[in-house]
Amino acid sequence: MTDIFSYMYHKYKITKPIRLIEMFGGYGSQHFSLEYLGINFEHHKLVEWAVPSIQAYKDGHYYNDNNDYSKDLTKDELIDYLTKKQISMDYNKPMTYEQIKRKNEQWLRNVYNNIIATKNNVDITQTHASDLDITNTDKYDYIITYSFPCQDLSLAGLGKGMSRDSGTRSGMLWEVERILDECNGNLPQILLMENVPQVKGTENVGNFNEWQSKLESLGYKNYHENLIATDYEIPQTRNRTFMVSILGDYSYTFPKPIPLKLKLKDMLETNVDEKYYLSDKVLQHIIKTADEHKNYTQYDRYNGEFESLCRVWKNLSPTIHTKSNEIKIYEATKQDYAIAHEGDTINLEQPNSKTRRGRVGKGVAQTLMTNPQQATIDNLRIRKLTPKECFRLMGVKDEDYERIAKNQSDASLYHLAGDSIVVNVLMAIFKEML
Repeated sequence: MTDIFSYMYHKYKITKPIRLIEMFGGYGSQHFSLEYLGINFEHHKLVEWAVPSIQAYKDGHYYNDNNDYSKDLTKDELIDYLTKKQISMDYNKPMTYEQIKRKNEQWLRNVYNNIIATKNNVDITQTHASDLDITNTDKYDYIITYSFPCQDLSLAGLGKGMSRDSGTRSGMLWEVERILDECNGNLPQILLMENVPQVKGTENVGNFNEWQSKLESLGYKNYHENLIATDYEIPQTRNRTFMVSILGDYSYTFPKPIPLKLKLKDMLETNVDEKYYLSDKVLQHIIKTADEHKNYTQYDRYNGEFESLCRVWKNLSPTIHTKSNEIKIYEATKQDYAIAHEGDTINLEQPNSKTRRGRVGKGVAQTLMTNPQQATIDNLRIRKLTPKECFRLMGVKDEDYERIAKNQSDASLYHLAGDSIVVNVLMAIFKEML
């Protein structure tokens, strides 16, 4: 985005070693992006409360740290520590004392060790500027990234918003304000926000403008843009809003699109476990469901039988046509059929939404969600994308995925991928500062 600041001010260029602070850090896409770029940086601090994400961050970035930081603590001391830290298992609410107490001692020690190894302050509401240790700004460039929860902003949410004192998860944005106020002028040079485009949509633009004004009062210049992953070498139509805030009178220009050479089929695994394909039992259940609910389920038959289907969601029912080598999918939002071929995707998320785009991705994946509702067509059968494929579509290298995956379930891996940031987009953003 080009504006008057681009002509008035010099571009900010990072010339000092970077100290990275990740708020709402997940498994550390920001960390991966700087690492893949070969940047001189250090992981300085993390703020992440979800136990699966903390484990993933540890396994992805500190897999060689086998220290037992808990060795001098009793089980009761560990329970008290983790309760006060407000760790979460479901990404929505903190675990209670009783829930933590029921965990075995090894689990307690493992979570504690992961927190210490990743320099994690855990709970954003308990994090203070002093915890972030922003010092020596003459020697280091401090970057704070904050990808605050989008649940109350996204199309899939309930539209609760992010207003100040709203108590919503998306309202955690204002904890970042509190922390910056506590810095007493010793502020990080760069802030990077990421969220769904609704963060500056009609319902939230007032709060978004308020946030920009606050940052301006602290001395930042703000630059925001919607970037889509297909413009940065990843075949996923993931559209997200990014805002770069730079301390002082500096400009920033977002990266130009890069022609997409890859297709979804280039990201797919060669050999996929049968568990990712729909079973005959599931197909028979779908057929029965379709027959019982003709009033809202539309489907086609070929020779009186279903050759293959993906899950029926009321007014969405794909069927395969072997003669034409294609799959017809009824799209309720368009009141028409779309055709999917090998290497396309089918989006099963939010079937009743009137604002969703088409459900067929032509050679690309549609936006990955935290639930595995993305399917692809493989040898004229419909299957879910595997967790590894999802991580590839988030720009994570296979070797890093393997490290993250070793202590996660499939369900957790899908959530981690859908809740993260595409590494390639972050790389392009950071490149513009170098």
